[in-house]
Amino acid sequence: MRFSQDFAPPGADRRPGRGRAGARGPLGILATALALALALTGCGAGKDQGAPNTGSTPEAAADRIEPLATAPRSQLPVTVKSADGAEVTVTSTDRIVPLTGGLSEIVFTLGLGKQVVARDITATFEQAAKLPVVTRAHDVSAESVLSLKPTVVLAETTTGPAEAIDQIRDAGIPLVVVAPAKQLSDVGRRIDTVAAALGVPESGTELKSRTQSRIDAVRKSVPAPADGGGKPRVAFLYLRGSASVYLLGGRDSGASSLLEAAGAVDAGKASGLKKDFTAITSEALAKAAPDAILVMAKGLESVGGVDGLVKIPGVAETPAGMDRRIVSIDDGVLLNYGPRTDRVLSELIAQLYPRDGADK
Repeated sequence: MRFSQDFAPPGADRRPGRGRAGARGPLGILATALALALALTGCGAGKDQGAPNTGSTPEAAADRIEPLATAPRSQLPVTVKSADGAEVTVTSTDRIVPLTGGLSEIVFTLGLGKQVVARDITATFEQAAKLPVVTRAHDVSAESVLSLKPTVVLAETTTGPAEAIDQIRDAGIPLVVVAPAKQLSDVGRRIDTVAAALGVPESGTELKSRTQSRIDAVRKSVPAPADGGGKPRVAFLYLRGSASVYLLGGRDSGASSLLEAAGAVDAGKASGLKKDFTAITSEALAKAAPDAILVMAKGLESVGGVDGLVKIPGVAETPAGMDRRIVSIDDGVLLNYGPRTDRVLSELIAQLYPRDGADK
């Protein structure tokens, strides 16, 4: 059962349940959950709400990458261990093809954007917009990748199909597989891995330091709980209205780390949901009892905005639904756990704790 690429989360597993190295990040989990839901329901998009930025980075609402100020210094050739067990030697980064939006984000931020010759459909930021797309539906097109004569390809353990990965490698192209991110603590590891594969470890160290310092600065902006009040309970909902897919995130959804960094409680996790996602039911929402609901912007648009969201059974009866307290963040960055995660966290905090004290 297939679903629209436009509705696939950025970096999502295009082969549900068939990761090359058996590892799945939150984005791969989302795609798997979506595929399962579609199998049960039968087969059957937008911008964020522009909340003010409370972090340390400029133009947080812009869908742009901020490259390092220091130009990268290449140290090639390099031999690195790929996440799927292969040893890969990279001799040139003249023509780079990153096969997920999250990897593209890291490459561009390292200062290597001019050497990127293609993108995955989930690389939605401005600097990558005009690059040719090398995915068809959910799958990487090996033919499209090879036609661009790449000197190095970056993939994730969730990238597929496996035949396309093998075809690229069989053509003699160095292909490095990177383990996906699952939480905030993975950000530095991902940056280091990509930087090492591209022969710019010093830039990786600089970017890792910049990213962590910005995340730390944003975390300091989390307000203390009001007198007598506790941390807000936030439920992460994955919505695709056109396919009638409505999922509630649990412990392994990938959102817990962000919510906790924002001073919130992951309502799904706290209610005992140990899986990644479960179908939304009135009972599950009642048990989660969220004070606010976190959604991807396109997901919210797909159900008709807040008015449509509160019509989903059980939502209107939650504290979040009654207060219409919805946090909407752009699909392309929410769960990337990369150089722009401070912006995501900043926007999450801004929407959870409005400065004027109002809920809306």
